[in-house]
Amino acid sequence: MSSTNMHKSMQKNQQQISKNKLLGVAGVGWMFDAMDVGILSFVIAALSVDWGLSDIEKGWIGSVNSIGMAVGALVFGVLADKVGRKQIFMWTLVLFSVASGLSAFTTSLAMFLLLRFFIGMGLGGELPVASTLVSESVKADERGRVVVLLESFWAGGWLIAAIISYFVIPADFWPIEGWRVALLLTALPAFYAIYIRMKLPDSPQFAVKVESKKRSILKNMADVWSAKYARTTVMLWVLWFTVVFSYYGMFLWLPSVMVGKGFDMISSFKYVLIMTLAQLPGYFTAAWFIEKFGRKFVLVTYLLGTAASAFVFGNADTVNVLLISGMLLSFFNLGAWGALYAYTPEQYPAIIRGTGAGMAASVGRVGGIFGPLLVGMLLGKNYDIGFVFTIFCVAILIGVAAVVFLGKETKQIELD
Repeated sequence: MSSTNMHKSMQKNQQQISKNKLLGVAGVGWMFDAMDVGILSFVIAALSVDWGLSDIEKGWIGSVNSIGMAVGALVFGVLADKVGRKQIFMWTLVLFSVASGLSAFTTSLAMFLLLRFFIGMGLGGELPVASTLVSESVKADERGRVVVLLESFWAGGWLIAAIISYFVIPADFWPIEGWRVALLLTALPAFYAIYIRMKLPDSPQFAVKVESKKRSILKNMADVWSAKYARTTVMLWVLWFTVVFSYYGMFLWLPSVMVGKGFDMISSFKYVLIMTLAQLPGYFTAAWFIEKFGRKFVLVTYLLGTAASAFVFGNADTVNVLLISGMLLSFFNLGAWGALYAYTPEQYPAIIRGTGAGMAASVGRVGGIFGPLLVGMLLGKNYDIGFVFTIFCVAILIGVAAVVFLGKETKQIELD
């Protein structure tokens, strides 16, 4: 082998190692975030028993988490264009980890809600910044696939959360309740993610955009709504709102819905664990399709699958139909999430990419506030769960329409 070819081979291997390292480091943090959100859905079911919560109070737990995510996505998204992706990546994980650990020691709903707000801020800020960092660090021909694979760590986190919840939350750790132990288990490993992330390089695109540090935050936010990007922004905001509204409305209530359909808490946790397993093939198929057929194809196809599965799940009256539709719901919905995180940063230039992605995610989190609240309110008024899930089905179809009529294809387009 010639020295030139050897050099190219070594350079290619080095790039591959860097890409894999970036994916691994970012993915571990993403996984711990998913563990927390996943655990929360089971903790809500346990707290309703321990603290005697009403449906409306349970809805507020999920909604306060989303309020924090909305604030975090906006604040940390715009800061990512000022101080760098890596710095915000670190700050958000520290905030999330500390607040998550403290929430295990709360004795009142008010304090639990306050800490859930700060956990949500860290979580809401980290996710769009992480996808932006990875998008800017990977070549165009594999960017979509890598971002979807990053999002697949979410399924791993949910799976671990379901396993912990099944074995830990119902267990007797007297004098400590099982849900407190579960929260501690999800918080402590996150500090390891902080350690390994310290050596992560910042986005190469942000590093060369010196002028981005001179621009005001208000200027960046205004440019997101400039004539050039207004159509894109409308599309993203509608898409994010409908996807997050339906996701948190459905998935934070899954264990509680199972209990409401007549299953005991342990059986409900087991069934949700089985449904969670379907998330992984959802991500992996989306990762393959996204570079073959494009972002719009994956978003539209997987969101339509989500809408159909949600309708069947809400109206299921047998265990088999419930499990199959629940697995399909996990498969399609999480595949769509992967495509959403790949698609969003590609809509804006580097100078306002963090701001644009953060603002879209923030609007989405507003939907996450109303989703769990809506479920709690409607169930409290004795509406059938099938009616509630039909609402989410319609919301998802609105998001599909936004992508079809307003979205542009960004497959393998070089980011500026």
